[in-house]
Amino acid sequence: MHTDTERCVRAVRSKDARFDGWFFTAVLTTGIYCRPSCPVVPPKPENMVFHPSAAACQQAGFRACKRCRPDTSPGSPEWNQRADLVARAMRLIADGVVDREGVPGLAGRLGYSTRQVERQLLAELGAGPLALARAQRAQTARLLIETTALPMAQIAFAAGFASIRTFNDTVREVFALPPSELRARAPERQGAGTPGALTLRLPFRAPLNPDNLFGHLAATAVPGVEEWRDGSYRRTLRLPYGHGIVALTPAPDHIACRLTLSDLRDLTVAISRCRRLLDLDADPVAIDDQLRTDPVLAPLVDKAPGRRVPRTVDEAEFAVRAVLGQQVSTAAARTHAARLVTAHGEPVEDPEGGLTHLFPAPEALAALDPESLAMPRTRRTSFTTLVHRLADGDLRLGVESDWPQTRAQLLALPGFGPWTVDVIAMRALGDPDAFLPTDLGIRRAARELGLPSTPAALTARAAAWRPWRAYAVQYLWATDSHPINFLPV
Repeated sequence: MHTDTERCVRAVRSKDARFDGWFFTAVLTTGIYCRPSCPVVPPKPENMVFHPSAAACQQAGFRACKRCRPDTSPGSPEWNQRADLVARAMRLIADGVVDREGVPGLAGRLGYSTRQVERQLLAELGAGPLALARAQRAQTARLLIETTALPMAQIAFAAGFASIRTFNDTVREVFALPPSELRARAPERQGAGTPGALTLRLPFRAPLNPDNLFGHLAATAVPGVEEWRDGSYRRTLRLPYGHGIVALTPAPDHIACRLTLSDLRDLTVAISRCRRLLDLDADPVAIDDQLRTDPVLAPLVDKAPGRRVPRTVDEAEFAVRAVLGQQVSTAAARTHAARLVTAHGEPVEDPEGGLTHLFPAPEALAALDPESLAMPRTRRTSFTTLVHRLADGDLRLGVESDWPQTRAQLLALPGFGPWTVDVIAMRALGDPDAFLPTDLGIRRAARELGLPSTPAALTARAAAWRPWRAYAVQYLWATDSHPINFLPV
């Protein structure tokens, strides 16, 4: 979008927050860059230059605006609706892969050469993987500086910097302030004196309807791993350097996020996975406008716009739970999962009580005795085959997954039909166009709304909803009185 100068200028002049994250405005006369909705008086069009990423602005020598804080914009929805090389690379960078494995590790996960990855990112985003990761480290550093009382040296390494000098130089360059002054300007400090505990706000594009989002997560919560308490969804997190516990609370203009981490180096990854879980980088206006073109869906969208797709923080975990949920009720699926957690999950300590384990890793599940599983033999075979493929690395489910290729791999597993594959594609892989025409709730909603109820006919009718059929699923599910559609009380 940043190449359409006229459209970008209109967005800046109208201070349209819907475009935050789509592009960034660099101002030639001041040397700063802003989000489109920056509240200051817009500069003259001839003084504006538009960039596709904050990293590109920084590479061009611009510093972040202190008023609108462009580094805190929601991420571009492009990376969640595409499955090409650039989108997969951006999801991996957000997950901290460059900091942990370097650019060669990023390229290896994508199956391309380092040169090809760098060339495509530079062409589309104006910055290579190192610059994009550097911009992300700067944002993490600012969060830690402003919300904790940790020593600057500890913040530097927790944010992913290789040295304190690099940390200081980057903060000065990006924010035009030294770290100490950035801390002094912070309005208030959350979690001071409690290392590992952070309170922050996760921005999103309005509108956001929390009912089905948090309702689904709460209704399917696995005891010991997830819970709904005092208006918040809480769960344990398996992270690269340790584990964490997060509490997510819906608010009118943000999601309140409270993180307790065993290792602060996991902060960037934990935030990225929470945003992905709640689908916070979606563009609900574009999605709802497309679905409104169908006269059957239009009243559903108008009644409760901004529905998101509830996703996951762990793709392998969700795939296992999808198998446990085949042809059984939500309650039965939770019971099966809770037994696995109790027997094979890794214990963790929850300062607030209630959460007790991490969901078992595929390696732990691959070692269990299949006869101990209280499920039909065919589903047992599906379960054991899946966990062995995940444990061996033959099947990789992650933000870097190539959607068509992964679908084909899943369909080749015994007991994996279209419903199982599509629900994994929708909630684990993040495919916004995944569709569930054989789902009982979808077929019931189709009959009530006068839509075709057979899978083939419904799929044909749903072609008009593309590429947002996963969101249409949320609106169709919402016609039912199932607890997944209601915010818990």
